[in-house]
Amino acid sequence: MRTPDFSRRTFLKTGLVALGAAAFPSVSFASLMSDAPRVLQMNNLHTGERLLTEYFDGQDYQLSELQKINHLCRDFRQNEAVNMDRGLFDQLSRIQQLIGCDNQVQIISGYRSPATNEMLRGKSSGVAKKSMHMRGKAIDFRLEGVPLAEVRKAALSLKAGGVGYYPGSNFVHIDTGHFRSWS
Repeated sequence: MRTPDFSRRTFLKTGLVALGAAAFPSVSFASLMSDAPRVLQMNNLHTGERLLTEYFDGQDYQLSELQKINHLCRDFRQNEAVNMDRGLFDQLSRIQQLIGCDNQVQIISGYRSPATNEMLRGKSSGVAKKSMHMRGKAIDFRLEGVPLAEVRKAALSLKAGGVGYYPGSNFVHIDTGHFRSWS
């Protein structure tokens, strides 16, 4: 893995992307992140595993880094991993850009096996029977040190998928389905 480049050039590129997003809100979400490297610092709160990764180098997704993220986001109860939708990681990167931080992404739940999802459904009415977590298309998270309401606001502004707000459990849910929101 290359060392992340936090140079003035990267900072300016990121700023221009954000300015473009504000000036042209009808431009698609994917095009807003076209050529800036994307770095995430992640922590799975259940396993204690941490990862600092540049999963997109400015031109291509880095498959070996995506595999590391897939492992970190696995169903730790069943020790099963799937290929997570890389759009989730782009949403996380974009949320951080909008907030203006690179704080650690604290993962509550990534992939869930059907068995784990069913077990969690038995304990909570808030777990969907056909959860997008079971397809690797959803993640529950918070950003270290960032107010949850601020994370939610940034996620909603993307209009890039589902956004669930769970302040009582201290996390935001994002997914890569159609845009919708709930609390």
